[in-house]
Amino acid sequence: MVLNQSPISHMALAEVALLAFALIVAGFLLMVISLLLAARGGEARGEAGGVIMIGPVPIVFGTSKNAALAAAVAALMVLGLLLFLVVLLPK
Repeated sequence: MVLNQSPISHMALAEVALLAFALIVAGFLLMVISLLLAARGGEARGEAGGVIMIGPVPIVFGTSKNAALAAAVAALMVLGLLLFLVVLLPK
C-alpha cells in the first residue's frame, strides 16, 4: 500500500504527531502535579466520565453529574471538530 507522497501530507502528518505527543506529555505532567499535591497533604478527589458512541447513539457515564456533563460537552466538541474537518474543510 503506497500513501500519497506529496510534501503537504507529510507536513500535516508531522504536525498531528507533534500535537499527539504534546497532549500525551501534558497528560503526564497533570498526573505528576496531581500526585504531588495529594502527597503534600491536600485532599485528593477525583471524578471521571466518558462517552461511548454506538452508531448515532451516545452513552454518557460519569462518577457524578458534573463529570458526565463534562464528558458530553467534550464529545460534542470533538464531534463538531470532526464534522468541520471532514465535511466543511475539504470543499
